[in-house]
Amino acid sequence: MDRSASHLWVKRSLYLVLAALILFLHLLPLDSKPDRWPFPDLLIALTFAWVLRRPDYVPTLAIAAVMLMADLLLQRPPGLLAALVVMGAAYLRSAAPGMRDAGFVGEWTTVGAVITGIFVLNRLILAILSVQQAALGLMVVQVVLTIAIYPLIVLLSQSGFGVRRKSPVDTVTAGGRP
Repeated sequence: MDRSASHLWVKRSLYLVLAALILFLHLLPLDSKPDRWPFPDLLIALTFAWVLRRPDYVPTLAIAAVMLMADLLLQRPPGLLAALVVMGAAYLRSAAPGMRDAGFVGEWTTVGAVITGIFVLNRLILAILSVQQAALGLMVVQVVLTIAIYPLIVLLSQSGFGVRRKSPVDTVTAGGRP
């Protein structure tokens, strides 16, 4: 029992370290010219990949803290995107047991719909509040790139960091629902 608890905290810490690394790399001034294409939101893709594979590794408070820190560091309206990502993660967390049978394409489609919904709601709320935003085309490109990078994030999470879904045998031996 002690080994599983320490393993859980190691994975939770790994999520926080990866989130900090993504934010650090995003803030590095690597080029003085503005980007032609927006960068995919790796933080959202990582969060959703981990929530669908092992929801116990990414508690809701950790997601909220990471996304709020991202809002503050990336100079976005504080809390809006964080709240939308937390709601998207909560939906995916509740849908995760049913997606086990849907296969990866079903999972990818669901994650794509959630990511699209988050970006559309974010844009709609900012428009209602009359906040200046980037062009619609750039947002669409960012959504498409974020959805496209999701399989690579899943592959890296599974093969590099060992974040795999619990098998039904693991769930039953741990005393959970299959």
